[in-house]
Amino acid sequence: MSVITPLPLERALILAPRGRDALVARDILNDAQLSTIVCRDLDDLLQQLRRGADMAIITEEALRGDTRALAGWVSAQPPWSDFPFIVLTEHGGGVERNPEAAKLNATLGNVSFLERPFHPTTLVSVVLTNMRGRRRQYEFRRLNEELETRVQHRTAELATANRQLMAQIEERERVESTLRQMQRLEAVGQLTSGVAHDFNNLLTVVLGNIGFIERALDKAGIDGKTTQRLTYMRAAAERGAKLTDQLLSFARRQRLEPKVVDLNETIAGMRDLLQSTIGGSVTIRTHLAGDIWPALVDRTQLDIAVLNLAINARDAMEIGGTLEVATSNVRLGHPKSAEEPAAGDYVAICVSDTGSGMSAEVRAKVFEPFFTTKEIGKGSGLGLSQVLGFAKQSGGGVRLESEPSKGTAVHIYLPRAEAKPDAVTAAAGEALPAARPGAGILLVDDDGAVRDVTAAMLREMGYSVLEAGNGEAALALLEGRSDIDLAVIDLAMPGMSGAELARQVHARRVSLPVLFVTGFAEREALTGVSDRQIVSKPFVSGELREKVRMALTGAPLQDHAVR
Repeated sequence: MSVITPLPLERALILAPRGRDALVARDILNDAQLSTIVCRDLDDLLQQLRRGADMAIITEEALRGDTRALAGWVSAQPPWSDFPFIVLTEHGGGVERNPEAAKLNATLGNVSFLERPFHPTTLVSVVLTNMRGRRRQYEFRRLNEELETRVQHRTAELATANRQLMAQIEERERVESTLRQMQRLEAVGQLTSGVAHDFNNLLTVVLGNIGFIERALDKAGIDGKTTQRLTYMRAAAERGAKLTDQLLSFARRQRLEPKVVDLNETIAGMRDLLQSTIGGSVTIRTHLAGDIWPALVDRTQLDIAVLNLAINARDAMEIGGTLEVATSNVRLGHPKSAEEPAAGDYVAICVSDTGSGMSAEVRAKVFEPFFTTKEIGKGSGLGLSQVLGFAKQSGGGVRLESEPSKGTAVHIYLPRAEAKPDAVTAAAGEALPAARPGAGILLVDDDGAVRDVTAAMLREMGYSVLEAGNGEAALALLEGRSDIDLAVIDLAMPGMSGAELARQVHARRVSLPVLFVTGFAEREALTGVSDRQIVSKPFVSGELREKVRMALTGAPLQDHAVR
């Protein structure tokens, strides 16, 4: 920042080495209340000029020597300065009378000639005129310095405002990028959930009919290639069901059963599973934080997420390498990407590897469904998107850190729970009560093929089945029949949804139990519904049989009121 230079005290320099000219000039100016300094020679004059003066009176003969130093000082003046000189001459200032005048003009610049002898008043008048001119130069300097100071201040203010604007622009671009990413993920999620629902309906028909054919062949005693081909078909269909479940996980539509969990116990319990899955060539290390907070999470989905990350880490390390799984308590600030959770307290699991890492281009796409860097046939591209979907649906998020040749670290942030971890109870061996043979079941599904397969499965179990293709038809059947003991309702139907139909059913028959059959679970629609009242498509491992049996025999169920 410029500093305003104060005005100096006004004084005149006098250089008149011969006779009494210097003394006479000094006395005249002193009488006029002007400060003066008499110089001995040109060197003394230069020293005084460097110290500061307002004008100089020099006799013509004093300039007949070497004036290069004086000319150098004159040419080196700052832009605002034009130092005034008065030359006392015997021949005037005209070139025709004084040939040296042109040379002195070139040497001194701002020069006035005063011919001797002169009247004292004339000298004082010329000196005062030059003093006023010098004062104007000082004023111009002050104004210029003030202007420079103001310009510097304004420039600094503009620079600050520009930095703030650039920061705001960068923040806006980051927020817009995050929003676009969230919108894209949400759009893909909605698409995948719809595709998964339809695909699950197809798989229900395929797997249901495969089961009928398998049982028919078994009763007929037929074995061999036909049975083997059916086994291949079932394996392929079940792979499709698993892929659909991953799609639903990405779309955040799978039903979670969150419980209070100790992540240290979870990771410790998974160590053998991880080692057997990724092989003995990979070294597994765990770092479990002390005093870990309890987490609220679906234990099964968490196991799948960690296992997915471990498999990805193994594939990123060609031979050997180290896989590290760590837990920690974290307090996060505002999210920096769409994948990260909101600010707050979280319990974190970090799965890191010493593999090949990822480029910035790969990191930008890594959470998109079906994006994979693996060879064709070696990955579905749903591993990380499933982890993201699970973490987001659990109320947390994911952060990924990776650089080429430096490995990858994936942090899963799960919400902190206030309660202590739930006690694990073993009920796997609990005997199921017997079903009621001949019980009447109202089956409602808008997909004719799915309804036909489901009805056939229920009849094969020994039940009497009434079929309806929509909610209105189901209510009409319910009004005219008293032998209906259970309603099995597809959740996602056009027109009257399964949730609305369940409300209408309970308005007519409060005690009638209801099972929901769904290819995907809308969280809002199934709030407050017990998992034992939900049968997922496609049906696997006798789930339909077991849950129908539980509903008909009056096994304790949670309130199945549906929002």
